[in-house]
Amino acid sequence: MAESEIISKATQYVAEEMGAALKRSAISPNIRERMDHSCAVLDSDGRIVAQAEHIPVHLGSFRVGARNIMSWLQAHNLILEDGDMLITNDPYISGTHLNDVTLMAPVYYEGKLLAYVINKAHNVDVGGPVFGSLNPHAKNLFQEGLIIPPVRLLKKGILDPDVFSFIVNNFKDPDTANGDINAQIAANKRGISRVREIFERFGPEDTISSWNQLIKGSRDIAIFAISGWKKGKFYSEDYLETDYGTAVIKAALEVKNNGILVDFSGTSPQLEYPINAVPGVTFSATAFAIRSALDIDVPTNEGFYSMIDVRADQGSLLNPDRPHPVSGGNVETTQRIADVVLHALSDCIPGAIPSASSGTMFNIMLGGDRGNGTYWTYYETIGGGNGASRIRPGVSGVHSNMTNTLNTPIEVAEREYPLFFTSYTLRRGSGGKGLMKGGDGIIRSFRVLKPSTLSVIADRFKIPPYALMGGGTGKTGALFIVHSDGKRVKCPSKCIVELNENDEVIAMTPGGSGYGAPSKENKRRSRRAEEEV
Repeated sequence: MAESEIISKATQYVAEEMGAALKRSAISPNIRERMDHSCAVLDSDGRIVAQAEHIPVHLGSFRVGARNIMSWLQAHNLILEDGDMLITNDPYISGTHLNDVTLMAPVYYEGKLLAYVINKAHNVDVGGPVFGSLNPHAKNLFQEGLIIPPVRLLKKGILDPDVFSFIVNNFKDPDTANGDINAQIAANKRGISRVREIFERFGPEDTISSWNQLIKGSRDIAIFAISGWKKGKFYSEDYLETDYGTAVIKAALEVKNNGILVDFSGTSPQLEYPINAVPGVTFSATAFAIRSALDIDVPTNEGFYSMIDVRADQGSLLNPDRPHPVSGGNVETTQRIADVVLHALSDCIPGAIPSASSGTMFNIMLGGDRGNGTYWTYYETIGGGNGASRIRPGVSGVHSNMTNTLNTPIEVAEREYPLFFTSYTLRRGSGGKGLMKGGDGIIRSFRVLKPSTLSVIADRFKIPPYALMGGGTGKTGALFIVHSDGKRVKCPSKCIVELNENDEVIAMTPGGSGYGAPSKENKRRSRRAEEEV
């Protein structure tokens, strides 16, 4: 028993060390500073054994992506040999969107394939017509960047220079891509060596046996954790903003004795618009919401994931046909899926679920010509307000739900890009009122010092995050451009804007919603809770 626990913790640490190696080696601030990457260890069947607590939208997608890659290898009668490393960013295989470049490698020990390591990192640009590649006007996948099918980047430990050169030279900033992908390679190599050390110390048989026990134990704990929940079906729906009106996401969440089924039947059909979400994203957001609602710690591996069944109609917004565009599905639709599932859970486990948070990653993509024939690309997401819960107010100015990134330090952004930040502050009063107040959003603004192209994919500009138990909703988001001549323009949540030198971009993120109807006594309780926070 003690040895199994040691093996479990050691495997978990492998994933964490892979993430640390990737962060330290990366070039782009998006990975180096914001930590927009994730790592995991898989068994020989592609089941998740351990993953670090990195980016929620990545983590659940590893389960779908690894299975798809294994199926692809079998369909092409291929086996990854010792020293091989596969690369892909195809969302319909890897499970997220094109910017998330995925690298997967086998772990051999004494001539046998016993495990895999995998990592995923958001590369700031993967080609396509807009800087940052998340194209708010994309009508198909080809308008979102270079599609990399599964291909061996390393063969028997040797980098294929032709494959590598083809990939990085189709990104707008090849030097940054070179550094970031090499960081991903290094992370997998670190993972391989560490997993081999576990095999060497404990033996492959005992290690694999411990992994199987860990997976089974996680499922057992997860089933126990939901045993006290109400059984039955619980319904919810919410909306996304598009150029064509609103798209609806509907969920019927059924809690059973042996697991949870979430059926998204009735959700809007797929669109020629970049908010479609591939199955990996749909599963990941659903699993995140359920995992967040558990009141005991459950290792997030195949055991936990196996008790969740997600269904979405083929050809719907949450299970689109190739080649529908999906870049915004990974960053915005994923937030709404989590909102919908959490809302359904609020009826299943009353009092345990907070009101909705800001509900958008507020993606900012910016780029331009350096003046020497090369391009720069900047990407960040901006936090907002967390929803309040029954017992405490929402936290202000943080990322929530499907993103777990840090902010980009202003000093780093100004040093590396032609930007001058004019404000970074809480958006006071944007959190919803209630027994417990919602967290405030953020105001983040900057001037561009060179002509640039701005692309934005955000949401919650028209429909605020929902509130529970009579609380007030948080304020919706907003985006303004103040041109150098003083003209102020309000922009939609998804847009592309050409900026001139000294134009200012002002992003105002939504606040979280409040919880519970306020009263005189409730206001006193709320003030005490805020003081404690």
